[in-house]
Amino acid sequence: MKKHNRALNDAQKFSLVKREAIYTAVALVGLIIFWLVAGFGTSAVDVKIFHLPLWALLGTVGVWFVGIAIAALLSRKLFTDMDLGGDNDE
Repeated sequence: MKKHNRALNDAQKFSLVKREAIYTAVALVGLIIFWLVAGFGTSAVDVKIFHLPLWALLGTVGVWFVGIAIAALLSRKLFTDMDLGGDNDE
């Protein structure tokens, strides 16, 4: 996570928060597309892993792993650690 060392005014903070919200929304859309392709797109494939169809594993456990990877990527590369400044920070 990136750390801002300089003081940001409220407009800059809101801009960063908005940018992070957009990244999160795009990540959600990407995860939904993965879920659709992994679950429904592989339903015609006759592959079984541990006696479970491939679509069942990719559409459930696979989505969790991809979601965790996306969250790690967002938090390490795109999100910014900043002081939001409150009246009762102490």
